[in-house]
Amino acid sequence: MKNIRLAFALFFLGVGIHAQEGFKLGFQAGLPFNDFNNEVSVVVALDVGYVWTPAEFLDLGIMTGFVNGFSESFHSDVVLTDLPNVQFIPVAGSVRVWPSNSFSLGIEAGQALGINKDNEGGLYLRPLMGYLMGPKTEVNVSYTTIQLDNKSWSTVTLGLLYTFKSDW
Repeated sequence: MKNIRLAFALFFLGVGIHAQEGFKLGFQAGLPFNDFNNEVSVVVALDVGYVWTPAEFLDLGIMTGFVNGFSESFHSDVVLTDLPNVQFIPVAGSVRVWPSNSFSLGIEAGQALGINKDNEGGLYLRPLMGYLMGPKTEVNVSYTTIQLDNKSWSTVTLGLLYTFKSDW
């Protein structure tokens, strides 16, 4: 519970400092692999964040959201009904470098807070590549890893991100 309070405090502190540059809202969907491949079938996530631009080629920000891995229903012709969905709330810093006007490389790094039972979360890393489809819309591909106590959450996702310019 202490980690959740700290994460929300840091998020809202970041919102107050950097909200002038823009609010980002996104959706991503993908597939798990490695340790959760047999337990989770599909992953969907919501991304929310604030970003500011200290240089023309650099974005810095703070991101959060919600990640849900839907439990696998079938495995080797046996119905698995006891598997829960795997859920996280990531709280992370974000860095993006823009080598061109429409292409970006970036990473989000921080802590993913586990929501479901027996999930304490762990270190969150999400490298990504983005392409601007318009002045406010981006499509991106990302790899997410969360280092848990005895497993590693790994997914590959395709996402859509929309930027709202703020006049605050």
